[in-house]
Amino acid sequence: MTTPPPARRFEPDLRAMTRINLRPIASPMPLGFYAVGIASVVAGTYQLGILGEDAGRAVAFTILPAFVLQLLVAVLAFGARDVLAATLMACFSGTWLANALVLALHPEHGPRVLGVLNLCFTLFALLMASVARAKRALWFVLCVAVPRFGVAAAAGLSGAHALTVLSGALGLLLAAVALYAAFALMLEDMRGEEVLPLGRSGPAHHAVEGDLSVQLRNLERHAGVRRTL
Repeated sequence: MTTPPPARRFEPDLRAMTRINLRPIASPMPLGFYAVGIASVVAGTYQLGILGEDAGRAVAFTILPAFVLQLLVAVLAFGARDVLAATLMACFSGTWLANALVLALHPEHGPRVLGVLNLCFTLFALLMASVARAKRALWFVLCVAVPRFGVAAAAGLSGAHALTVLSGALGLLLAAVALYAAFALMLEDMRGEEVLPLGRSGPAHHAVEGDLSVQLRNLERHAGVRRTL
């Protein structure tokens, strides 16, 4: 049997003296979903040919703010202890930045490289969707994002115009789902109750409908409280 190091043998139990302070914040998710929706509309209309082939640089500058906004949402979501939402928004943010830079600068083999990036994001979104079912708003956005970015990946790697058009159409569908989620969450936050159906279940439902004891369950094991990540 091992014994504790001498320096820690008589270490006092400080748990009774410990206080953990939480800072309530407004939910950043409506902003994140609005950014997804608006950027998807701009990118989708460009892929459909509505804006013209020479609008690439203007589209790049237009979707670039989505990178900043979703990065901000990710930082706030990490502070709100929602690693799923934070991770998704951070990865969406990086994807918009990469797309904006390629559209603006036209580097060699840019579409093919974006195809690889979109393929990686598709696999990431699929993995996220597999664990996000209880958070239905996020899950529905992921369910549309998977085929949208999958088709975009195929379009970039193959150069097929038909796949680009299909990706644009799926982008508009993604925008519609994201904008609905943003509006529903914003209404819920303003009125203090669910107005439009969001379909939460399990832990996500208890997090909204449960009392304070539910929110603080296992708090000592959360990142930022425990010693290591």
